[in-house]
Amino acid sequence: MSGWLWAAAGGLLLVLGLCRRPLAALGRFLVRSGLGMVFLWLFQGLGGLLGVTLGVNLLNGLVLGALGPSGLALLLLTQWIGR
Repeated sequence: MSGWLWAAAGGLLLVLGLCRRPLAALGRFLVRSGLGMVFLWLFQGLGGLLGVTLGVNLLNGLVLGALGPSGLALLLLTQWIGR
């Protein structure tokens, strides 16, 4: 390998090493948002029985991914205020 290729590989490893924590945090956030979407999908059937409906969309999934159960309370409260 030539010198510039080694330098590029070393630079890539350095950048990945520096971005490890933010990338891990982004990965956890995406997993939590995905689980939030699954919860919204499951809640859709139960919510109809309770008279409460939340849409299964990306924004609601991101709110649940970021805030967790308190995000669900926030979504339900905003829906209640909007009626």
